[in-house]
Amino acid sequence: MARASLRYQGHRDPQEALRMRMRELAAARVRFGHRRLTVLLRREGWSVNGKRIDRLYSEEGLTVRTKHRTKAAGRARVPQPGATAPNQRWSMDFMSERVADGRSFRILMVVDQFTRECLSLLADRSLTGEKVAQALELLVGQRGVPHSITVDNGSEFASRVMDAWAYRHGIQLDFIDRANRWRMASLRVLMDGFAMNV
Repeated sequence: MARASLRYQGHRDPQEALRMRMRELAAARVRFGHRRLTVLLRREGWSVNGKRIDRLYSEEGLTVRTKHRTKAAGRARVPQPGATAPNQRWSMDFMSERVADGRSFRILMVVDQFTRECLSLLADRSLTGEKVAQALELLVGQRGVPHSITVDNGSEFASRVMDAWAYRHGIQLDFIDRANRWRMASLRVLMDGFAMNV
């Protein structure tokens, strides 16, 4: 073996800024693997390919948990401030009810956090991410675009359809975990009042 090969030290750029941003995104979206992180980084303007992100992802020791944990789609790194104006921050969540013959249905409720006004109610037997995105599309057409929407980690809100819809409109989806459900207290109060009148 040549002496130059033995003593060679690589001069590859460590890409600290990219690594730091990738760690931040992975902390915010704990259920995202290297492929979905690549999409998010490209949206932010990083010129990256999938193989580089895969390599850096494994070098940083980032992994998606394979053990099933309930509703662990995303965690906020920093608590979001409350709304200071109408149409700035919305909250949305589901409520389940049953009709007299025992069939169940779900109601999507969207509330403005500042005015505490119920912006939308959508009832259906099955509410998927596509149906939620369609309902929000109509609401955005009527009310305008909010800065962010506070949601829990339900599969409908953490879906790729909702992520793509929020990105297209420039809306931040603020995921909260079950321990911090008090942050959606105004929505819960409205839901409880609505359930009493149904």
